[in-house]
Amino acid sequence: MVRSKVPDRRVRAILEELAVLYPGDARELCTLDFAGPFELLVATILSAQCTDARVNEVTPSLFHKYPDPFSMANADPGDVEAIVRSTGFYRSKADHLTKMATDLVQRFGGVVPQEVDELVTLPGVGRKTANVVRSVWFGLPGFPVDTHVLRVARRLGLSDSDRPEGVESDLDALVPASEWGVTSIRLILHGRKICSSRRPKCSSCSLEKHCPSSEA
Repeated sequence: MVRSKVPDRRVRAILEELAVLYPGDARELCTLDFAGPFELLVATILSAQCTDARVNEVTPSLFHKYPDPFSMANADPGDVEAIVRSTGFYRSKADHLTKMATDLVQRFGGVVPQEVDELVTLPGVGRKTANVVRSVWFGLPGFPVDTHVLRVARRLGLSDSDRPEGVESDLDALVPASEWGVTSIRLILHGRKICSSRRPKCSSCSLEKHCPSSEA
């Protein structure tokens, strides 16, 4: 467990600096376009191995034709494939979307559940996607861990795990539950803008003084 290795004051300093760099709540900071929990769920599934910008180009057409779980459950998979093709892995994504929508209708009455344990039973929905929906739309504690969160958390010394589940557990212990969702998005944004995989911009990073991995 990493918690004993990270002083509370350093965690708080990191969280405060991230809040200055990326102000707003989880819903405001989320870079996916959506108008409800179903749209957010669909967009997050499509975002796997794809940029949010590309997903946002695709979802208007998708939601115009299939605006809810009931219509998507009855969609022609080939038509969904054609719409989402540019997001990559389009066959599996289309299959997940239609099956997820069918499950929502048959098991949840077309209502997106709030609990992670229920969300992850839907086709194409893992813990990251479940935590995105839970934290961004419902405003409930959930810490999505993607490749950016995993990388930045490890570089900042907030976790020594190389597994998303391990990083999630470490961050859950370090960050107040009310800040899980927004902290995840701030780490994602920082990973995209500053703390990139190959060439992190350590010299221009305001978290450098708190980062044991700094190359500055």
